[in-house]
Amino acid sequence: MIALIQRVRKASVIVDDRVIGEIGAGLLALIGVEKDDSERNAGRMLDRLLGYRVFQDADDRMNRSLNDVEGGLLLVPQFTLAADTRKGTRPGFSTAAPPAHAERLFAVLENLARASYPRVSSGRFGAEMEVSLVNHGPVTFWLTA
Repeated sequence: MIALIQRVRKASVIVDDRVIGEIGAGLLALIGVEKDDSERNAGRMLDRLLGYRVFQDADDRMNRSLNDVEGGLLLVPQFTLAADTRKGTRPGFSTAAPPAHAERLFAVLENLARASYPRVSSGRFGAEMEVSLVNHGPVTFWLTA
């Protein structure tokens, strides 16, 4: 499982001209699912998302996690993160999970997050989404689990 995380001041997702998910300060996590991923990967990814230290402490060092700052978490499914881009000029998707498998694991991640963290919002799997954000820093990291 892959997450491209961005520390944000705010972020939102619009589907069909309607805001379906939004957060204030926190993390926007674009989520890609690979074909060999399992529920274990979803649990590990959630641990990483909640515990990864990307927020400043009193000494202005990235030493605080989402749990520490009690920020929002916006989960957005993005299958293109699992693309193979190593050669050519067109991405290949042989490493990406089939849609049904990816949708199920994204739902597992979302359900685990909602059950263990109070400020979770999400995009919609398979939907055409408009994602807006104000990146704070900018701070962007690639996580795998």
